[in-house]
Amino acid sequence: MTVKVAPSILSGDFAVMGTETIRMQKAGADMIHCDVMDGVFVPNLTFGHKMVADIRKYVDIPLDVHLMIMRPERYLDKYVQAGADRLSFHIEATDQAAENLMSIKNSGIKAGIAVCPETPITNVFPLLEYLDFVIVMGVHPGFSGQKYIPETTARIELLCEEIKRRKLSVEVEMDGGANESNVRIIAGAGARVIVSGSCAFNSPNPEKVIAMFQCRD
Repeated sequence: MTVKVAPSILSGDFAVMGTETIRMQKAGADMIHCDVMDGVFVPNLTFGHKMVADIRKYVDIPLDVHLMIMRPERYLDKYVQAGADRLSFHIEATDQAAENLMSIKNSGIKAGIAVCPETPITNVFPLLEYLDFVIVMGVHPGFSGQKYIPETTARIELLCEEIKRRKLSVEVEMDGGANESNVRIIAGAGARVIVSGSCAFNSPNPEKVIAMFQCRD
């Protein structure tokens, strides 16, 4: 199986973010995951489109921008212009999900939607035709370092079964709580992108962590 790894800069040093993203790229990361939080949708505040634009100057690999903000439709264009290669928002944060996905796709980048642990994964099914990828949250969004919610595995499997049944090309991404003890279980369930936060950034050997998450020993 081929698994792509997206280290989340939420766990990086914000004072030297350019250096941090270069470090992850050199360590073998497939993309950089950018968690945008507004302090309203989630109880944390991170950064906006300028940070994404500045990071874009430092790395060549794709930027996976994950909007954890209310009414994301207000800012989609800003993140497209900032250099996002993949742009996702939460299904729980808007009543314009289909319109937002079409707007993102029309801009020429990949469109995704994220789903909180409490939200039935079946809520995503009506939107699958609009999607390039789905982010299944393995933790409650807002903070890094949380433990993986075991029920996430079954949610990934159910989603992958529906994608396969409908013969769609939709990538499943898992965000939150992945570590050396569960990464192969997550990948085995069907996740093909795994977000790694503290596990990669806090390791003295991020190359080893990223290789492990890519399921290549």
